[in-house]
Amino acid sequence: MYISEISKTSVPTRVAVFGKDIRQAIFDLIKKEYPNFNEKSVISLKELNYYRRLYLTTLVEQEKGELAKIDYDVLQAIKNNSILSENIEPDIEARLTYSQRLADKIATFGGSWTFILSFLGLLILWIGLNVWVLAQKAFDPYPFILLNLILSCIAAIQAPIIMMSQNRVEQKDRIRAEHDYKINLKAELEIKLLNEKIDHLIIHQNEKLLEIQEVQIDYLEDLMKKIHEKK
Repeated sequence: MYISEISKTSVPTRVAVFGKDIRQAIFDLIKKEYPNFNEKSVISLKELNYYRRLYLTTLVEQEKGELAKIDYDVLQAIKNNSILSENIEPDIEARLTYSQRLADKIATFGGSWTFILSFLGLLILWIGLNVWVLAQKAFDPYPFILLNLILSCIAAIQAPIIMMSQNRVEQKDRIRAEHDYKINLKAELEIKLLNEKIDHLIIHQNEKLLEIQEVQIDYLEDLMKKIHEKK
């Protein structure tokens, strides 16, 4: 059982890490905050992981300089060890107003086969009534000036609605792209952190293997001494 140099609490042997086993850059980061920290000092693995994540954030800050909000969100997630992956669709839909939802529905309907076939049927019916059925008393005789006026009004209203819907689709795509960027950046940094942990584990295991080999060599030397004594 050891005492942590940082929290001054007991640290079990299995999760204790000596200062000499910590990467130099992370060691310097800890020492900057705790000047008394040295190679013989001990911290817990949880505390070491915190400073590893803190070190990653400093690397990103040095690389990018002034951080954007999206990078800051990722770094905060790493510091707090929180998850960024989530379904953002409900949040996006919840922010839409009634008029925005209505515009989306109109734009969706305006670009469907239902609208095209219905409108085509209406045109055929309109032209048929004015050309054949009501040929003598047509309410909109050829060249169908009233129909042209109605079509122009529909086009004038429909175009801005479709543009509003398209702008909203672009906003959704931008939010999704930012969310994907956050996840990818966090994944990249977590992989770096994982590599750091693996390196530490390998170094720690190699030290243990060396200790075992040294003990085995001591045993062999004792056996050789006994064999020589018997001779």
